[in-house]
Amino acid sequence: MSKQVRVRFAPSPTGALHIGGVRTALFNYLFAKKNNGVFYLRIEDTDQTRFVPGAEAYIMEALEWLGIAPDETVGKNEKFGPYRQSERKDLYLQYADQLINSGWAYYAFDTPEALDTCRKQHEAEGKTFIYNHQNREKLDTSLVISLEETAKRIANGEHYVIRFKTPVDETLHLKDIIRGDVKFETNLLDDKVLFKSDGMPTYHLANIVDDHLMETSHVIRGEEWLPSMPLHVLLYRAFGWDAPEFAHLPLILKPSGKGKLSKRDGEVGGFPVFPLDWRDLKGFKGEGYLPEALVNFLSMIGWNDGTEREYFSLEELCQSFDLNRVHKAGARFDIDKAKSVNHYYLSNKSDSYLAETFQSVLDEKGIKADRKVVEKIISSIKERLFLTTDIWDLTDFFFQAPTSYDEKASKNWKEETPTLMQELISVLENIEDFTSVNIEAIVKDWLTKNEIGMGKVMQPFRLSLVGALKGPHLFDIVEIIGKEETISRIQKAIATL
Repeated sequence: MSKQVRVRFAPSPTGALHIGGVRTALFNYLFAKKNNGVFYLRIEDTDQTRFVPGAEAYIMEALEWLGIAPDETVGKNEKFGPYRQSERKDLYLQYADQLINSGWAYYAFDTPEALDTCRKQHEAEGKTFIYNHQNREKLDTSLVISLEETAKRIANGEHYVIRFKTPVDETLHLKDIIRGDVKFETNLLDDKVLFKSDGMPTYHLANIVDDHLMETSHVIRGEEWLPSMPLHVLLYRAFGWDAPEFAHLPLILKPSGKGKLSKRDGEVGGFPVFPLDWRDLKGFKGEGYLPEALVNFLSMIGWNDGTEREYFSLEELCQSFDLNRVHKAGARFDIDKAKSVNHYYLSNKSDSYLAETFQSVLDEKGIKADRKVVEKIISSIKERLFLTTDIWDLTDFFFQAPTSYDEKASKNWKEETPTLMQELISVLENIEDFTSVNIEAIVKDWLTKNEIGMGKVMQPFRLSLVGALKGPHLFDIVEIIGKEETISRIQKAIATL
């Protein structure tokens, strides 16, 4: 690549950042780092009617948490600032005027009522109304009224828009890095609005002007923007600028594989579709996912390195990423796969790290526990840990005796069980080296010598300590909670069950 790679993520601050947007940001970041380029964040907030307070800060916080913070953005290395479009609005009119003067755009004064009438007339004739070359000279535009009249109407404060004058009878053969050659017929395109009389540009004009002025080399965005590609390429031609290269990423599909993943799918399916919590909705972080796991998971939705490899650090992704290996077809969102990836990363975290993560839960519950003991507890359940939020459910019995007993498991409590449990207490009381390995050896020796079936003791024993037939190795639990607490819980179970 001859010129420096400069790519951008350009979201609108209209709410929480959807996971599809996160993947777009990630792929831009990876492409930039792979090519020693720049990844920048531009906030496209020209539509103030949809602006949501807090959304911009949320976007930045999410990228920071994921480890893919931009090299340039609002308040950071503003080489081509401002990086908020609302702060750049004064420069867009000159470019709209340039298109007017060069014949690539025109003023349109049509009222919403007049356009609605046109649509209804077309519908009555079984046609679809498209504002383009077929009717633009029949409508209320500067193409059919004089320059003087146009200027007068603008001066009088009449509402107008500036529309792009799409060329007629042309076939555009365009190149997309992911999709290859794509073809568009200009006669099927409408004359998009570029600028409004309220002084604000539409997405199309602002996007092209900013991408040019910020020296964007590659536009990597979602598949939903593919229909805009011909207009954007034509705008570059109209301005006499070199267009960037384009790459349109495949959609992230619903878990069923049918249709684009939506916020509603997450609500119905009970899984997150945002990186961080947003108002009353849980994000991946709040649900207990690690940022590196989410990055790894998202990288594999629609891309692979050509091998069977599943796990990559962010640095390894930066080295391996290749737009040419991004798939054309949509990729299904698989929350079970996300949990599996998270499990892998959690299992490779140190007990100390997870204990630190868990400390806030203990603090909230008013539980004081020795850090080394907590680390030991974490180690005992780590192989079953899929989310950090699961730690309490997997370990609560270490910190508090059961207050109830699983009804189904309680059926293992037979008539002879209390007697056996009392004998077990006597065995435990006489053990001095109260370590898991030693306790297990002594208890099993007692069972063997007295020809007592393993199940007759082990299941009631676990039920006494945990309240259910779950948890890590039984004798690890015994060692961690200690002799006194173990005996106390058995006595309580005898009295209760």
